[in-house]
Amino acid sequence: MATLRLGDVAPDFTADTTEGKINFHEWLGNSWGILFSHPADFTPVCTTELGTAAKYKAEFDKRNVKMIAISVDAIASHNEWIKDINETQKTTVNFPLIADPEKKVALLYDMIHPNASENFTVRSVFIIGPDKKIKLTLTYPASTGRNFVELLRVIDSLQLTANHSVATPADWKNGEDVVIVPAVKDEDIPAKFPKGYTRVKPYLRLTPQPNK
Repeated sequence: MATLRLGDVAPDFTADTTEGKINFHEWLGNSWGILFSHPADFTPVCTTELGTAAKYKAEFDKRNVKMIAISVDAIASHNEWIKDINETQKTTVNFPLIADPEKKVALLYDMIHPNASENFTVRSVFIIGPDKKIKLTLTYPASTGRNFVELLRVIDSLQLTANHSVATPADWKNGEDVVIVPAVKDEDIPAKFPKGYTRVKPYLRLTPQPNK
């Protein structure tokens, strides 16, 4: 399987989850999606991540984003692990976990890196648009937990830039000024960006976030 790249269609699959059997593309529907993998059940960092994801679910829901996790463990193991997550993280896991004991999905998404581990998935993140195309990929080592605030920030940027002729600068947060893309000519800015703009350089033009 070749490495998946930005703009590729996210591979479809059918799998058992803690919320029943799903077809991935059908399950996504018209939503955005985050598919994130975990090295194994009953591991410390993953336990904190799934608990954190559950606590942020309302924020992802606001943005029309469905979350789904995966590891190569079976459903029975997932269900037992969820009890631990709920207890230790003081939350309720409120999204499905894919059981992938035959590693079919893990291999489809290139989640197993032999130099890191022959048997376990790395911490992969795929953000997928309603068009089923991959918008972002991140791969973390097993030792490093993910930052869900950053994933929300990226979603905000992706959804904004998909609908407006802007890009988001370094460390941008929702509500801050954005960059007008170079393809927009100076003479067309007033019509497209009625809030005005600041011309720092010919190629660097800032404007208030257009959807705020």
